[in-house]
Amino acid sequence: MKVVVSPEIGAVCPEFVGACIEASVVNTPYCEPLWQEIEQLGVRFRQELTTETLKDMISISATRRIYKLCGKDPSRYRPASEALIRRLLQGKELYQRDTLVDLVNLASIAYGYSIGGFDADKFVGDMLTLGIGREGEPYEGIGRGQINIHGLPVYRDALGGVGTPTSDHERTKMTLDTQHLLVLINGYDGNEQRVSENAEYIQGLLRKYAQSDGGQYHIYKIKDEANR
Repeated sequence: MKVVVSPEIGAVCPEFVGACIEASVVNTPYCEPLWQEIEQLGVRFRQELTTETLKDMISISATRRIYKLCGKDPSRYRPASEALIRRLLQGKELYQRDTLVDLVNLASIAYGYSIGGFDADKFVGDMLTLGIGREGEPYEGIGRGQINIHGLPVYRDALGGVGTPTSDHERTKMTLDTQHLLVLINGYDGNEQRVSENAEYIQGLLRKYAQSDGGQYHIYKIKDEANR
């Protein structure tokens, strides 16, 4: 899958760097060792962070800044990574979905990046473009119904929006039948090394919990020749 960063994202975040991971996987309803990792991370975060200091986490503060530059209130349309960590800090249980969803959530919590996980076989076309949501653009968030994505960073395939840092789309969501996984890491802080580390961390989780060889990943940026 080719991923292109549009000039409109480049105008507000020229330092953007993303990672795209593709892998063959086997999904399962629940994975106890994976949830032990999530719980251990929750314990650590509750020792190190509060719901206020969480906003200073560089990957989260960068995403919040881009929301504001794109015209969205990050406290009303909270990035998913921030929302997940807030639940942990408040002592609330995370929603348990299935192994792939839980795995992507863990990776997002661990690094603070908003990460989209998709069933790649549901995409239309062979290219995804990262742009900004338009006024009135239809978008059905997973479990949320129609949401207003005007001013949100959004990935689009040939048919329309598939992912935002707040919610991914029902049309391309992962299910127990998903065999071809695609994961997108959004580094609005421009830290290529940390984005790469997050991608490698996801590959390790896939090897441990999704009967996968970890697949492959590539980095994409606004300044790539392919994006010009």
